[in-house]
Amino acid sequence: MRFMKGLLAAALLVPVLVSAEEIGQVSTVFKMVGPNDRIVVEAFDDPKVDGVTCYLSRAKTGGVRGGLGLAEDRAEASIACRQVGPIRFRETLKDGDEVFKERTSLVFKTMQVVRFFDKKRNALVYLVYSDRVIEGSPQNAVTAIPILPWTAAPAP
Repeated sequence: MRFMKGLLAAALLVPVLVSAEEIGQVSTVFKMVGPNDRIVVEAFDDPKVDGVTCYLSRAKTGGVRGGLGLAEDRAEASIACRQVGPIRFRETLKDGDEVFKERTSLVFKTMQVVRFFDKKRNALVYLVYSDRVIEGSPQNAVTAIPILPWTAAPAP
């Protein structure tokens, strides 16, 4: 019982990151064995900001190594975040908070999305980039959402 309480306490200390929902994909390179190389479009909601959904497109390596999860995916990604409802902060935001993180190689490489709050322009800014234990990549993409009042569409 004490072990379970300790495990639960440790889980609560780990930052909550969301997993993405696949929206669609297109094949880019045919592979004779294993899945094709492809571009995947995923969506995820900001875990600390209600009313914000981000769409991420990125390459996934196919073939035998890709099918087994042993291939290293490319560092390029594109992101577009949108207001999809009333924006409400669940807790205080810190600049550079990780919103999304996913492994893009067996051990050393990750793709992540971080959030910044531009107070002067009253906007949320999301940055996607890839990093590696030894050497990261300067390739990145950014999107911004102005925080505006949300009005519901009139009923038909």
